[in-house]
Amino acid sequence: SWVGGKFAPAAGSATRIPLVSAVSGEQYGEFEAADREQVDHAVQVAAEAQREWAKWCPTDRGRVLRRAADILTERNDELAQLETLDTSRPIQETDCVDIVSARDALEYYGGLAPTIGGDFIHQPNRSWAYTVREPLGVTCGIGAWNYPMQGAGWKAAPALACGNAILFKPAEDTPLTALALGEVLKEAGLPDGLYNVILGAKETGQLLTRHPGISKVSFTGEMATGSAICADAAPTLKKIQMELGGKSPLIVFEDADVREAVSAAMLANWYSSGQVCSNGTRIFVHSSVKEAFIKQFVERTRKIKIGDPFDPSVQMGPMIHHAHLDKVLEYVEIGRKEGADLLCGGERLSLEGALAKGAFMSPAIFDNCTDDMRIVREEIFGPVASVLTFETEAEVVERANDTKYGLSAGVFTRNLQRAHRVVRDIEAGTTWINNYNLAPAELPWTGHKGSGIGVSNGTYGVDDWTQVKSVYVEMDKVDCPYE
Repeated sequence: SWVGGKFAPAAGSATRIPLVSAVSGEQYGEFEAADREQVDHAVQVAAEAQREWAKWCPTDRGRVLRRAADILTERNDELAQLETLDTSRPIQETDCVDIVSARDALEYYGGLAPTIGGDFIHQPNRSWAYTVREPLGVTCGIGAWNYPMQGAGWKAAPALACGNAILFKPAEDTPLTALALGEVLKEAGLPDGLYNVILGAKETGQLLTRHPGISKVSFTGEMATGSAICADAAPTLKKIQMELGGKSPLIVFEDADVREAVSAAMLANWYSSGQVCSNGTRIFVHSSVKEAFIKQFVERTRKIKIGDPFDPSVQMGPMIHHAHLDKVLEYVEIGRKEGADLLCGGERLSLEGALAKGAFMSPAIFDNCTDDMRIVREEIFGPVASVLTFETEAEVVERANDTKYGLSAGVFTRNLQRAHRVVRDIEAGTTWINNYNLAPAELPWTGHKGSGIGVSNGTYGVDDWTQVKSVYVEMDKVDCPYE
């Protein structure tokens, strides 16, 4: 773990968790899971550091974050290699997305920090009131395994900008770049104890979510885990922020540019081997353009280069591990049994040489799907796309909303009036018109329904990392009916 600005070993009897490459199947490292004593110590260290950090001028806090952003830019190539080692995602992705996304968050909130303030409200008799945004204190972030550096940056940047300390627990499969971010923040001048990385699995996470000294939990992951964390946090009434799963619709109308829509469907299903919570895995295509859409979608999918993620020309790497691969392939079999037509892919791949033990599969496209199929209703979190047909706008909106999830949605049409109308009717927090899966730091990222609580990024993200205090200033006499 990383506590108080340095690497901190756990107790001698700590559980050791191996790190195994999804590319080669070989172990490339291990770490010690933090125990109760280490978590208690980290919370104490963070609380002491936070009290001083909250006194800093917001401009100075922002300056530290912007320096950290500059360091990430300088170390982008090195850290992208580390991210690919940890996640097995292609270097062509991690080199231009992961480190950049964390940098953007630090840069954005570094600039926003001096502007975080309250309101002035006039009151009778020349009295007045104002509000103050105050830090929450010691907070906790729990990240997902698919985008570990992005997750650390998206949580640490607003937390620190608002004057908090944060204990960040990366997923046990991908802990390395969260630790590297600790070194970057220290180099940028962040005082020790404000950003701490707590390593471990479920048991360590529960020590954090149940800890009375932690005031907020921000979690990214699946819905069931998010519900369990809410229950853990309830006895101490912690502030909760959840970015959970999805089964998002991508709607292609009859007037859409089909090639552009297919490009979005490729990004919305195959990027990061389909292991993205916001992916548009329910692809609703108008019947009049379905044949053209399917033809291009299958042709372009078959051209994807799968292999060693450290090869810059490779476009898709393995699943995060074999257990997850088995789960995804099980859904492919479920889709077949349910009667959907498998147009391509969905096979375990046996590559040669050092990749022979890797967790690889070919991306799967199902056609003639129906809304009641499990592959259409359940989050698979892998490269499995379901294509559905629709006829009218009212029909597709109703079907798109027929899900417990509400994270994302995309609409492709040349009719911008219809585009705006449809995204207003779609029950999802993060939507796109004629694109998919863009996540700029200045734009709120949020899920509705079972896909989340609260907001990441943008000015709205400040609400989730602060608490509001109201102050009434009397400028006249106390109006009292008692003598």
